[in-house]
Amino acid sequence: MRSRVLPGMGIGSLLALCLLLGGAAGAQPAEQKRPEIIKLPLLIDGSVREVTTHLYKPEGAGPFPLVIFSHGRAAARADRAKLQYPVLVGHANYWLRKGVAVLAPVRPGYGETGGADREDSFSRWSGNTCTGNPDFMTVARNARQVVVAVHAWSVQQPWVRKDRILLEGQSVGGLTTVAASVLNLPGVIADVNFAGGAGGYPDVSPGKSCKPENLTSTYAELGKEAKIPSLWFYAENDQYWGPEAPRQWHAAFKAGGSDTQFIQTGPLPDHDGHSLLTYGGRMWSVPLDAFVRKVGLLAP
Repeated sequence: MRSRVLPGMGIGSLLALCLLLGGAAGAQPAEQKRPEIIKLPLLIDGSVREVTTHLYKPEGAGPFPLVIFSHGRAAARADRAKLQYPVLVGHANYWLRKGVAVLAPVRPGYGETGGADREDSFSRWSGNTCTGNPDFMTVARNARQVVVAVHAWSVQQPWVRKDRILLEGQSVGGLTTVAASVLNLPGVIADVNFAGGAGGYPDVSPGKSCKPENLTSTYAELGKEAKIPSLWFYAENDQYWGPEAPRQWHAAFKAGGSDTQFIQTGPLPDHDGHSLLTYGGRMWSVPLDAFVRKVGLLAP
């Protein structure tokens, strides 16, 4: 990986390995392009922050369609500090093979970007009982500031096709992506949500998150503002949310009237379904390819 400075889940080493290897089934790590690591000066909470960002760019001058990817969130601060790969190397190469560039920021409170945690939902547990009253909308709004700032930077780059931008994210990053998509940012034509949510703690409450009804309300509010097409992916055996809550979340969002599709795959074999993006390429690549064609991301 190259680094340069531009002007103006227990994660640990095991997850880092998963991030390196994950992506569409059949991809060979030896053939994968690695990220260029850049430091973006982004306006967040009224001040400029240097945000470590992974860039994957096809060969040539472009302009290229762009995916802005939002990562998930580990429960423990120590694990959040270890975040190295904000997007699966394999998944970024899925987009590169289509001629699409990828920008994946490490949000404040994580990894090399560091700083204070801005995304605590106040989900709290006593044994397997949720004792908190989580505020998922604040999490979504704080996290999406980074997406907005990356978008503002990206549309100034000559190699970005400014009318072909797609937002994508996983877990808390999926929620972040949905929240950013409803802002109808210029050039953003669609969004993809992999296992989006917050408040899950499968170590003590497998299959049920903290106050999932609060997230239903959050998605309902976001759905009232949504206008662009969206695609939501969840696996049936997701240990963070279970099978029912994601259906309710999407129904609440869809009630706002936007063009949105929900895909719940069967159980992810041999893994927690929350890792669908990492291990389930054969389960999501065909519908995602179809969605890419539908929204015209690769259109001339």
